Amino acid sequence: MDDRPSWDDYFLRIARAVAARGDCSRRQVGAVLVRPDRRIASTGYNGVPPGSPGCLASPCERVGLALRSVDGGGVCPGYSDCRSVHAEANALLYASKDDCEGSSTLYCTDEPCVGCLKLIRGAGVARIVTPNGECA
Repeated sequence: MDDRPSWDDYFLRIARAVAARGDCSRRQVGAVLVRPDRRIASTGYNGVPPGSPGCLASPCERVGLALRSVDGGGVCPGYSDCRSVHAEANALLYASKDDCEGSSTLYCTDEPCVGCLKLIRGAGVARIVTPNGECA
């Protein structure tokens, strides 16, 4: 009997480990781009661009807006108020075109947003797997 995890479980576990590097005070997300030969092409986590202060060290305006919104003042924050680049986008940024096109799979610890879905599809990634299963 084979007690090893399936390939999908294996790569989702790696994505969870990658997520631990995320520097967002609201959530940590990880992504792993895998080539058809089951080799990792790239990883990404949500965080600010290199050289910028991280959200854990210096919370972004989105966190402040959310707190004011809960207290009854201010507006509900949106993605445009966030300094971080999403995990999926970071994984794609550090991958080559050849890594993405064809039968590659992106494993992500959370459902991709509409913007990231556009990037993933535009890059040519064939399959997206999250803890909830495959994304359409």
